[in-house]
Amino acid sequence: MTGAQLDRADARLRQDEGLAGAVRGFIDRVRSGDLGMLPVFVGLLLITVVFASLNPVFLAPNNLVNLLFDAAAIGLISLGVVCVLLLGEIDLSIGSMSGLASAMVGVLWVNSGLPMPLAVLGAVLAGAVVGAIYGTLRNRFEMPSFVATLSGLLALLGLQLYLLGATGSINLPYTSGLVRFGQILIMPDWLSYLAAILPGAILLGSGLRTMRRRREANLSSPGLSVLLVKAGVLTVALLACAAYLNQGRGVPYMFGVFTLFVVALDYALRRTKWGRSMFAVGGNAEAARRSGINVRRIRLSAFVLCSSLASLGGVFAASRLASASQQAGTGDVNLNAIAAAVIGGTSLFGGRGSAWSALLGIIVIQAISNGLTLLNLSSSLRYMITGAVLAIAVIVDSLARRSRASHGRA
Repeated sequence: MTGAQLDRADARLRQDEGLAGAVRGFIDRVRSGDLGMLPVFVGLLLITVVFASLNPVFLAPNNLVNLLFDAAAIGLISLGVVCVLLLGEIDLSIGSMSGLASAMVGVLWVNSGLPMPLAVLGAVLAGAVVGAIYGTLRNRFEMPSFVATLSGLLALLGLQLYLLGATGSINLPYTSGLVRFGQILIMPDWLSYLAAILPGAILLGSGLRTMRRRREANLSSPGLSVLLVKAGVLTVALLACAAYLNQGRGVPYMFGVFTLFVVALDYALRRTKWGRSMFAVGGNAEAARRSGINVRRIRLSAFVLCSSLASLGGVFAASRLASASQQAGTGDVNLNAIAAAVIGGTSLFGGRGSAWSALLGIIVIQAISNGLTLLNLSSSLRYMITGAVLAIAVIVDSLARRSRASHGRA
């Protein structure tokens, strides 16, 4: 038997391992420190069990619908944070940028009479300009992103207060499409079920295509049984969630739009040259530069995307509250957005993360906030618990990073 035939036989053997091989591979990854989303799911399960036992209303369908409404705005901001964290950078002005965007929408739309879509577009473009400024300061002057964005936090907050003027707030029309989007618009049942089926179908289709390509190249690939189980479990879980939420008000369009942004960024990070460059720069910027990647352009794109998503998150928050005020973007917005990305599995050290980190992380954050509110506990306790959860997430990330390093040396 020739060497090529041996390689093909070995590849087929690995393919035939099926579910048992997938389970062994998962255990090996966990032992090596690659925990993935496992801590998030375990934490979310514990949070659910604790709060549901203390107050059964926590798992009521309508309460979960409200939780998803509240998660969308901060989740969108957190999605931008994922981009800068992947590079080992940070943006501390995301809260102020979201507050400024909401103020711009109020001034341009309500006070100046511009059409609402143009007002929203103007706010998002303002975020892109701010992100470009941060990227330029980092690239041309080597200013640490911590310092640049901290300065931006103060400047943007001042501009927000200036735009809102003496009144300090602007009410948005309650009958407008933007406010209805943030407060009452719900998917019809058939659309929510279709949205629940699509991810599994996409996973199955892309998996089959990948398997075919790898087999044509005589490379190993997971067995068909593994792919079918993954797609089946995902579809059943999402259908169950949709059915349960439909017992109440249903799935919010606002959360659905946020999920679409997550899917789009996930595709961009995993399937495009830009996404691969993001991970390369975050892992080792100098090695990425020597391999021909334009590190400055990647950094600039990350900051622009982060601030733009923060602006859009501010628009979502304004639609949820039906107002733009001086309090928008303040308080725990920065904490929750950054904590969601880190708790969801994005590393503070760069090079590791996923768009899904923002979605899973913000659900954890909102579950804690919602559960404590139902228990009628003070906001001070909520801050302390959220801070403790963030600290635990960073510790887990550090330990996993150390485990991967020691495993690599071994």
